[in-house]
Amino acid sequence: MKVFIIVLLFIVMTIVIIGAVFAGMYNRLVKARISCDEAFSTMDVYMKKRSDLIPNLVEAVKSYTAYEAGTLEKVIAARNAGASALTMGEMLREEQQISGALHQISALAEGYPDLKANENYRELMSQLKTSEEDIAQSRKYYNAVVREYNALTMTVPTNLIAGMFGFEKREMFEAHEEELEMSDVTF
Repeated sequence: MKVFIIVLLFIVMTIVIIGAVFAGMYNRLVKARISCDEAFSTMDVYMKKRSDLIPNLVEAVKSYTAYEAGTLEKVIAARNAGASALTMGEMLREEQQISGALHQISALAEGYPDLKANENYRELMSQLKTSEEDIAQSRKYYNAVVREYNALTMTVPTNLIAGMFGFEKREMFEAHEEELEMSDVTF
């Protein structure tokens, strides 16, 4: 009888330890997913702040470049598409289009010295540069937490728990060349 109790206690202790390890790994995955969501939310706030600058910037540029309507329409279309993005992947792609469109405005302004001298335009571009820097910093943080989360979902033994509970790999936010150039706004 004594041996039976010892074996039973051993089995119960083993189950408790395995359960605790399982719960710990699950909780790590949940915390990592929450960190990804928070990092994306922070980046989203900065992207929306920048998006709010676009109509004012377009208006400032429009008065100087009446015949450059195509470029301005691209910027507005990119902004509107970004606002209607539903998934994280769509939002990331639309964000890249907005950055490219803003780069076009910056390049367009190079041909208009009066526009570059306009105080309203200069202030908007300064705010835009600050927004771009904020987005770049939040993007770095987002990518760092996504990298950590993805590592958890792909390495043994947490990948087993991730698979059982639907923890899927997250998409990294990669900057394209025109976005990197946009952060160098000049006056």
